[in-house]
Amino acid sequence: MSEHTKAASVSELLDQIGARSGRKVSVGDLLDTFGDRAFGALMFVFAAPLVLPMPPGVSALLGAPLIFITAQWTMGRKTLWLPKALLARTMSMSDFRSLTAKLKPHLERLERRLRPRLTFMYNPMGDRLVGALCFILSLIVFLPIPFGNMLPSFAIAAFAIGGAERDGVAALVGWVTAILSIAVLALLSKAIVAAVVAFFATLVGMF
Repeated sequence: MSEHTKAASVSELLDQIGARSGRKVSVGDLLDTFGDRAFGALMFVFAAPLVLPMPPGVSALLGAPLIFITAQWTMGRKTLWLPKALLARTMSMSDFRSLTAKLKPHLERLERRLRPRLTFMYNPMGDRLVGALCFILSLIVFLPIPFGNMLPSFAIAAFAIGGAERDGVAALVGWVTAILSIAVLALLSKAIVAAVVAFFATLVGMF
């Protein structure tokens, strides 16, 4: 993943979006604002809010872009592409401001503490392996499993912010959480199978 510009922090960019006068915020607005940001920064923005209790529909709004982002991370792409149907998805500005208000204190603490360390964990092969794991986790996040998206979202967020800052400690947290989340969700396999069927039906309907 490429390094992102230090001109403004992720939390500052979220504030800029929330200060706009529009009534809605689209996925396209988020991507336009972050521009050339690393995949890790974008993944964090989409995954981290899902760790917290969110209004209905937010999981589908943020989970769908995660699937496309992590798939492209796995393939080693440098330029992010999302289908128009996803770019056009919106949430109300009031919900967005509520979401960022919950996320911002945690994000600002992370931004102060993260730094490059244990960088040997980052290499092209390792990045693709993590990308593949995050792709699997993002599928789980998108599925309508009650309380089933919090641990996978936390793991994705940890991998994402770790990748963006080249902080191996965050990546270690991601691995531990990913293993734990998969173990827990394995106990809900029947519900997951039913949710997978619903997911693919939804995905087909988007095109």
